[in-house]
Amino acid sequence: MAFPLYLTLWILLAFLSGSIPFGWLFAKARGVNLRAVGSGNIGGTNVWRALGWRYGAAVLLLDALKGFAPVFALEYCLAALPADYAPPGWQPWLFMLTALAAVLGHTFTPWLGFRGGKGVATGAGVVIALFQLWVLPVLALFGLVLASTRFVSLGSIMAALLLAALSLSIPAIRPYWPFALAALVLVVWTHRSNIERLLAGTENRVGEKKAEQRDAPAPGEPDA
Repeated sequence: MAFPLYLTLWILLAFLSGSIPFGWLFAKARGVNLRAVGSGNIGGTNVWRALGWRYGAAVLLLDALKGFAPVFALEYCLAALPADYAPPGWQPWLFMLTALAAVLGHTFTPWLGFRGGKGVATGAGVVIALFQLWVLPVLALFGLVLASTRFVSLGSIMAALLLAALSLSIPAIRPYWPFALAALVLVVWTHRSNIERLLAGTENRVGEKKAEQRDAPAPGEPDA
C-alpha cells in the first residue's frame, strides 16, 4: 500500500473513531435530549449534569478512549512496517494528523450534523497517547485549576496553553509542537462562549445548578 493511501486511511479511521457520540447515545437511550439540557453539549460534563455522575464518568472515559485508541494503535502498526516505508520526517506528521482527526471527529461528528462537542476528553486521550509521561504536568495543571476555581473551561484552556509551551521547549516532544498549537487554537475556539462568560463573571462552575433548558444556538454557532 502506498504511503499516501496509508496516511489517508489512518486519518479516516481516527476521524470515525472520534466521531462516535457516546454522550448523545447514552442520553438517547435514557430518553434525554442533551441539546435541550444544560449547555447543550454532548460531552461527559453535560451528561453528568443530565444523567448523573456514573453516566458522566462513563462518557468521559469513552470519549478519552476514542481519542487514545487510534494513536496508540498506529504506534504498533508502524512498528510492523519496514523502516523506510514512510518518507523521512513524516512519522511525526502521521501521528499528529491521526491525533487531530480524532479530535475533529468529536467536534464535528457527521452523525449529528457536524455539530459535536468541545473535544476536551477526546483531546486528553490523544495527548496521553502522543505525549505519554509529558502529559502529567498538563493533567496536574488542569486538576489544580479545576479544584481551585471549579471552571472546567478555564482548566481546559490553561492545560492547552501549558501543552503548547512544553512542546516548544522540551526536545523529546518538540516534533509534535504543530499539533499542540493546533489543539490550543481549537480549544480556544470551541470555548469562545465560555471565555465570554468567564470575562463577564457568569460562567458556570462544576457543582452549580444550571437551567434545565437552553435556547437554540444562533445560526452558525456550534452546540458544543
